[in-house]
Amino acid sequence: MSKDKTEPMAISEEITTRTPPWGQVSLLEQGDRYRINRIVVNPGYHISTQMHYHRSEHWIVVAGTAKVICGGEETLLLPKQSTYVPMNTPHRVENPGVIPLVMIEVQNGEYLGDDDIIRFPEEDAKRNRKK
Repeated sequence: MSKDKTEPMAISEEITTRTPPWGQVSLLEQGDRYRINRIVVNPGYHISTQMHYHRSEHWIVVAGTAKVICGGEETLLLPKQSTYVPMNTPHRVENPGVIPLVMIEVQNGEYLGDDDIIRFPEEDAKRNRKK
């Protein structure tokens, strides 16, 4: 029998979690061309403005409110709403609310390594935002 290319390479029995200053990222599952994370952004915090050359992302809001800036466009997302972040597109998410923002992030692409995260300085991010 041929091996299914979408078969998970590693389903986390023990969830791997890291805690950046803005919240928490837990790896839920990962395969050859995808990774699924649970992301928590604390109230008043945001992730850095960034982009990726080799992957796209899909964010689904589970709790709280997400202020998403993607390609210069600003959108507010509530629970059960989602957005798509294409490759090569500067993006960031902020938590403008008073409760933690909880999202599920699905990354898809040929390469998912952390060295494909291009971070932009905060001043550039503010200047490049559409008014």
